[in-house]
Amino acid sequence: MTPVLVTGPDHPLDPSWAEARTPAEAERHARAGRTVAVTLSGEETAQVAAAAVFAWLGARVFRTDCQDQVRMALDMTESLAGRRPPALARRGLA
Repeated sequence: MTPVLVTGPDHPLDPSWAEARTPAEAERHARAGRTVAVTLSGEETAQVAAAAVFAWLGARVFRTDCQDQVRMALDMTESLAGRRPPALARRGLA
């Protein structure tokens, strides 16, 4: 699977990437095996939430001005989806 890429909002898109504007588009392109790119805008909280949804559906390239916050949300989403190991694993021993 293609690693997740987080870039600035003005970063050019590769011509081979499929740009998705809605979650349904992202899922359709991902199922077709294409690398899906999304451009996030708006409030920071909205961008982080949208990034998590798009990542869950298979988007791999994210253009945003909240790169650090979006990266953390994407790492968490990738771990929950089983596509990367968690950064820290703990077992509850109670």
